[in-house]
Amino acid sequence: MIKVLNPADLSIVGEVPDGTTADATGAVDKAAKAFPAWARTAPRARSEILHKTFELMLRDRSRLAELISLENGKSEADALAEVGYAAEFFRWFAEEAVRPGGDYGEAPAGGVRTLVTAKPIGVAALVTPWNFPAAMATRKIAPALAAGCTAVLKPAAETPLTALAIAELLTEAGVPAGVLNVVTTTDAAGVVSTWLADSRVRVISFTGSTPVGKTLLRQAADRVVVTAMELGGNAPFVVTEDADLEKAVAGAMIAKFRNGGQACTAANRFYVHSAVADEFTELFGREVEKLAVGPYSQGAQIGPLISDTAVQRVTSVVDEAVAAGARVTHQAAVPVAAGHFYPPTVLRDVPDDSTLFTEEIFGPVASIATWSDDDELVARVNESEFGLAGYVYAGELGRAIRISEALDVGMVGVNRGLVSDPSAPFGGVKQSGLGREGARDGLREYQETQYLSIDWP
Repeated sequence: MIKVLNPADLSIVGEVPDGTTADATGAVDKAAKAFPAWARTAPRARSEILHKTFELMLRDRSRLAELISLENGKSEADALAEVGYAAEFFRWFAEEAVRPGGDYGEAPAGGVRTLVTAKPIGVAALVTPWNFPAAMATRKIAPALAAGCTAVLKPAAETPLTALAIAELLTEAGVPAGVLNVVTTTDAAGVVSTWLADSRVRVISFTGSTPVGKTLLRQAADRVVVTAMELGGNAPFVVTEDADLEKAVAGAMIAKFRNGGQACTAANRFYVHSAVADEFTELFGREVEKLAVGPYSQGAQIGPLISDTAVQRVTSVVDEAVAAGARVTHQAAVPVAAGHFYPPTVLRDVPDDSTLFTEEIFGPVASIATWSDDDELVARVNESEFGLAGYVYAGELGRAIRISEALDVGMVGVNRGLVSDPSAPFGGVKQSGLGREGARDGLREYQETQYLSIDWP
């Protein structure tokens, strides 16, 4: 059995089965058996089940949020926001399920009509991380089921309870047995490798680190499995000299400290124009120092990191940056507790080659560097091998858009600190992933295009 720990106090909040490779194969057996009937199910019927699941998640919003806070450690406000966001994927893809699309037309040479359709690809393997245990699951489950696929899901071992709770709601909403099969395990490599080696699995959707994503891509290549990869991020946060600094600070607090910085879209590198860097740092730092850190049960705004290993890593890279010349300008207070807490921290004069700038931090650390020329700024930002999200705050909208379009990232928040939305295509470029989730694109990840060439004398 897997003991699920609360990272805020290290108490055990639940136990789940520790699945094996045999369990992984059994899950595919069930999914493959259920696929033909689910694929034939009318889009309207699938839509109504997904919409019912959306309603059930809102009904159980408080319970689900508490479950997320217990196993993940995030604040009550963050957990409630996640449940609302996660539920929206069921509503969005309930609506997309009845708009399958297609095309029909005459071939240019005449005598032939072409009918284009989209078909469910088959059994989908879904692999989700611990940082958003509800949203990362529903962002994959909803489009897979909407498209007519069946699925096997492996949630993170740190946060399996939320995924199991969502699976129960899907069953309550009317999803037939075998359509969604959850395997909880500490043997992630064994379970996922078993799925990738199974000829019945046709697509894998993975959210997690870039190194693990590369490994899965190599394995998927052996059978030419369709892949959708949402990998690491290193989001820049740009502030120009004419930006509204109060709004920029408000956006920075969201972009950096949502879920304690443990988000792939979290602002990682702050590039603030030299003319306003001191003022921005002071305004931002004062807000950071006000943050309440602690367990969600005490009403804290910032919870713990997921593990002691995470705390040690963040501590190490901050110490390394300070040794190289960076300065800690502001920090919030941390409670004396058994949990995995790290103080929200602001640093100035961080070198571009610092680990804080070159790697994804996944912690509540804001690292600030300055700039003065737009072209130089874009060149520095684009040196990163990652390209998931970015943020640009500028007074002149045209300039903000010009800078945004020049950034090698898949998503940009322009004068706002959030980029995620079920109706928008979520994903990155370079080593931040392949494909998109959400929007119309999310449904297409689970469909194959087929066309009929019809003789038409």
